[in-house]
Amino acid sequence: MKLKLKGLFQGRLLKRLDVYIIKKFLGTYFFAIALIISIAVVFDMNENLDKFTDKGATWSAIITDYYLNFIPYFSNLFSPLFVFIAVIFFTSKLAENSEIIAMFSTGMSFKRMMRPYMISAGFIALLTYFLGSYVIPKGSEVRLKFENQYKKRKNFGYVENVQMEVADGVIAYIERYEDYNKTGYRFSLDKFVDKKLVSHLTARRVIYDTLSTNKERWQLRDYMIRELNGDHEVITHGEKLDTVLHIQPRDFLITKGQQETMTSPELRTYVARQKERGFANIKEFEIEYHKRIAMSFASFILTTIGVSLSSRKTKGGMGLHLGIGLALSFSYILFQTISATFAINANLPPIIAVWIPNILYAGVAVYLYRKAPK
Repeated sequence: MKLKLKGLFQGRLLKRLDVYIIKKFLGTYFFAIALIISIAVVFDMNENLDKFTDKGATWSAIITDYYLNFIPYFSNLFSPLFVFIAVIFFTSKLAENSEIIAMFSTGMSFKRMMRPYMISAGFIALLTYFLGSYVIPKGSEVRLKFENQYKKRKNFGYVENVQMEVADGVIAYIERYEDYNKTGYRFSLDKFVDKKLVSHLTARRVIYDTLSTNKERWQLRDYMIRELNGDHEVITHGEKLDTVLHIQPRDFLITKGQQETMTSPELRTYVARQKERGFANIKEFEIEYHKRIAMSFASFILTTIGVSLSSRKTKGGMGLHLGIGLALSFSYILFQTISATFAINANLPPIIAVWIPNILYAGVAVYLYRKAPK
C-alpha cells in the first residue's frame, strides 16, 4: 500500500524533474544563507568581539546568547534576498546548460515548470512565517538583552507619569518606573463604578515579580486601600501585598526593538489591548505583525520574478541575471523600510504600508511572467 501511494505521488503530483528542481532550489537557498551569514558573522566578530570581552562577556554568552540568535534573526530578515539569489543562480545554470530548452521541447509549458518553484516557495514561506512568528522572537529577547548589556551600554530605562486604564473602570498611575530594578514609585489604583470612586489604593512602591509564572503579578510596598461605600469608608494598611494588577512593564515602557521580542499572538493581543487603553504609540508593533505575513508571501512574488528573469538563455551568462536580481531584492527590502517609515511618520495605515511593496512587485512579477519564454 505504501509503495502504491508513493508511486501515485511521484507519478502524478511530483515527477522526477519536479523533485530535481525542488532539491536544487532549496539546496541553493540554504547554501546562500550559510555563505552570506557566515561572512556577516565574521565581520560582526571582527568589529564587536573586543567590545564584548572588554565589558566582561563570557565566551559562552557571546556564542549562545548573541551569535546563535544573531544567525536565525538575520537569515529570516533577508530571506527575500536569499530566495532571489537561489532562484536566479540555479535557474540561470539550467538555462545556460540548455536544460530549460529541453524541458520546453518535450511539450512542458512555462506554467507547468513553475510548479516545483511554487512548492519550494511555499515551503520557504511557511518556514519563514513560523520562525519569525514563534521561534525568533524568543531568541531576539535574549540577543537584545545581551546587546544592551555589552554593546550599547543601555542596561536600564525609565518612564515617568504613567496613567492608563488597566481594566474597565480601573485607572492606574505610576509617578516613575525604573526598569533595571522593576520598581515603580508612588503608585495608585482607582476603581470606578458608574463614574463613582469605590476604591482608592496607594503604595509607596510597586515591584514587578519576574519570577512568577503569572506575568501580571506585582508586589505592593507600604500600601493603603480605601474602600468607599456611600458614607462608609474602610481603610486597610500594610507593608507588603502580593497581587495581580492586569498590567505589565512592557505595556507602558516601550523600548527599541521590543516588538521583535513578541510572538505574533502576543503582538496581536498587545495591539488590541493598547488600543482599548487609548495608546497611540503602537504603530511599530502593528507594522511588525503585518510584516511577518507580508514577508512570507513575498517568497512567491520574488520566485516568480527570479524564474521569469533567468529562464532565458543569454550570451552574458548568469552575471546579468544575478545583478538584476540583487538590485530588485535590495530595492524590495529598501522599499519595505521606506513604507514602514511612512506608516510611522505620515499616518499611513500599517497594513497598507507593509503590503504596498508586495502589491507593486506582484505587478512586476505578472509583467515578467508574461514576457518569459514560452
